[in-house]
Amino acid sequence: MYLFYTPDIDTSHVLSEEESAHCVRVLRYTKGDGILLTDGRGNTYDARITNPHPKHCEFEVIASHKQKKSHDFYLHIAIAPTKNIERMEWMVEKCTEIGIDEITPLLCRFSERKQIREDRLEKIILSAAKQSLTPYLPKLNPLTDYNTFIKNAHEETRFIAHCYKEDKRELKDEIQKGKSCLVLIGPEGDFSEQEVADALSAGFVPVSLGNSRLRTETAGVVACHTAVLMNE
Repeated sequence: MYLFYTPDIDTSHVLSEEESAHCVRVLRYTKGDGILLTDGRGNTYDARITNPHPKHCEFEVIASHKQKKSHDFYLHIAIAPTKNIERMEWMVEKCTEIGIDEITPLLCRFSERKQIREDRLEKIILSAAKQSLTPYLPKLNPLTDYNTFIKNAHEETRFIAHCYKEDKRELKDEIQKGKSCLVLIGPEGDFSEQEVADALSAGFVPVSLGNSRLRTETAGVVACHTAVLMNE
């Protein structure tokens, strides 16, 4: 079963040009065929194709369903984009599959990448959500200055994962079931000592993601999976 994205389904029963092409040209769906749709906000729709046009495929809605989220808490990961953007894209894809609500790319002192293509990451998020039949589309924020971000963080539980040798708790032991959670992941060169100090002053708890030293993108996936697993 394929899942098609229709964010404007309340006002339009026409697939986007990209989704129409995939539906009609690639998958060879035709008039009368049933399709599964989502608006990315947790709703899915059983629909039937009425006009299989490869640029503006029309459909009629047969039934709608409100889907329960795969987890009952809010998960936000803020992470410095990797120098090799493909690694960041991989992380975004996997976190979407696992279950995440919000992603913020961070601009840190030691960041090697200072620009990102939001449109590219949005497409990866959408593709991963469709592939995993996830009716909730994670929110992607613009690249944000680190200090600005930590001053405005509002989640109930806030953590910073870093590699400095100091007392840190295991993230798996600090997750509080049902509470909104934010995890900061630094760049390849880690956070600066001042950034760690600023986060602690802002109420963040220092955590470890295990005994191994992880790449930035791996740390993002591990943090996501740990938070979801501990909330099951």
